Amino acid sequence: MELKWLLYATLLALGSLAVQAHDMDGDNDADDVVDIEDDLDDGIEEVEESKPETSTPPPTPKVTYRPPVPTGEVYFVESFDKGTLDGWILSRAKKDDTDDEIAKYDGKWEVQDMKDTKLPGDKGLVLVTRAKHHAISSKLSKPFVFDTKPLIIQYEVNFQNGIECGGAYVKLLSKTPELNLDQFHDKTPYTIMFGPDKCGEDYKLHFIFRHKNPKTGKYEEKHAKRPDADLKTYFTDKKTHLYTLVLNPDNSFEILVDQTVVNSGNLLNDMSPPVNPPREIEDPNDQKPEDWDERPKIPDPDAVKPDDWDEDAPAKIADENAVKPEGWLDDEPEYVADPDAEKPEDWDEDMDGEWEAPQIANPKCETAPGCGTWQRPMIDNPNYKGKWKPPMIDNVNYQGIWKPRKIPNPDFFEDLEPFKMTPFSAVGLELWSMTSDIFFDNFIICTERAVADDWASDGWGLKKAADGAAEPGVVGQMMAAAEERPWLWVVYILTVALPVFLVVLFCCSGKKQPNAAEYKKTDAPQPDVMDEEKEEEKDKGDKEEEEEEANDEKLG
Repeated sequence: MELKWLLYATLLALGSLAVQAHDMDGDNDADDVVDIEDDLDDGIEEVEESKPETSTPPPTPKVTYRPPVPTGEVYFVESFDKGTLDGWILSRAKKDDTDDEIAKYDGKWEVQDMKDTKLPGDKGLVLVTRAKHHAISSKLSKPFVFDTKPLIIQYEVNFQNGIECGGAYVKLLSKTPELNLDQFHDKTPYTIMFGPDKCGEDYKLHFIFRHKNPKTGKYEEKHAKRPDADLKTYFTDKKTHLYTLVLNPDNSFEILVDQTVVNSGNLLNDMSPPVNPPREIEDPNDQKPEDWDERPKIPDPDAVKPDDWDEDAPAKIADENAVKPEGWLDDEPEYVADPDAEKPEDWDEDMDGEWEAPQIANPKCETAPGCGTWQRPMIDNPNYKGKWKPPMIDNVNYQGIWKPRKIPNPDFFEDLEPFKMTPFSAVGLELWSMTSDIFFDNFIICTERAVADDWASDGWGLKKAADGAAEPGVVGQMMAAAEERPWLWVVYILTVALPVFLVVLFCCSGKKQPNAAEYKKTDAPQPDVMDEEKEEEKDKGDKEEEEEEANDEKLG
């Protein structure tokens, strides 16, 4: 804030300099203005007659909202523009192993307009409450089966109040006979979990799928590698962001935010833990032999300590060349009892012991080089060698670091088509959040990229266009940026104020030449006329001198 006021003060000072420079030039021009005033009157009247009417600035472009309509086959779409939760089921489940007070999924969901919306009528699903468990789900129009077509899931999220700790991810609930959306909870089987999640300063964008082990039938979560992109802005800027997951039959995947790829990879190579276990593992029963030598270097057994090696020599010795400084007070202690200290009135010698004044630095030592017994300073001992150790040499018996032998992995399997996951038949949000008013909108699940892009253009694209139309101009954006990053005020001063100052300095500080109006007013000769007159006078003087010289010659 102080930098902002410094910028204002600098600009004001530069403005004052410009005004003063202009005023100085204005003094020379005052007579000109008076003299040419009559000549300008007629011109001003003509300009006023032809002056067009003042035009008002164009109004801010308005973006009208229309509910998006899918342009192809979809498995699920939801824009919430009906204003109701029709088709959605609120969970009535309780979490296991949790206190009854917080075990219920009693967090509230509502369909609302977004705060500070620029698109009236564009509604979305809002997680209303904080510090509660929330769960809501809806069935697909038909189950999604992983075969030869891609899977695309896309939806919008706006952290209207920022986010302290919580998630905004979706779960694609596996198609099972036991699936009951009324009892949807954290342990309900899902096929894919996708979306943003944050706690503390850990910003995540999950892509997790549950892979079925073909040998044991058990499921294991596989997590995509973390994106290299910085995700913080998506959680803090309070703007609507579009999250897209594209999963292809060739096992490749892409994760996009606002239609820009932030992560990509392959289900076989870029998941943790890997989909397929290693072919070989270390033998758990193998043991290192007792005589296995892992030492690459050993002390030289033939080395002998030199006769002159003194292990008892100290590392430091007194400096024999040191001399006690003059004025050293040997008989004065460094600290003395405080003469101004007084025993407290409530001091009880029976309980507290004999009272002694606190110690203070001896004032006599302040002007002396030192007090007390003088001792020679210590210096490094040039003869110090320390404890002798034999030098290290290569170990001829070195066998390397021991590792257990490899054996075939009894749990090995190879699944080359992890894309063919468990079919899913519902989409759900099962969340805990310490921040309220998380806004969700425009869910779509389909197989064609063009359909998802069209849906995004008609939904998220309209929001983006409306926000862009309502954004402040360049100056407003610069001021807003400087509020968040105060150091930008210094940049503004250097890039704006300094050039202005230089322009004022070079353009307004020069001496102005008189113009034609001044000569017209005073009838004084103009510069070119004055030069001609001077030349004529010079020529006349030269002729007179020649005539005088000629007369003198005749007389002589």
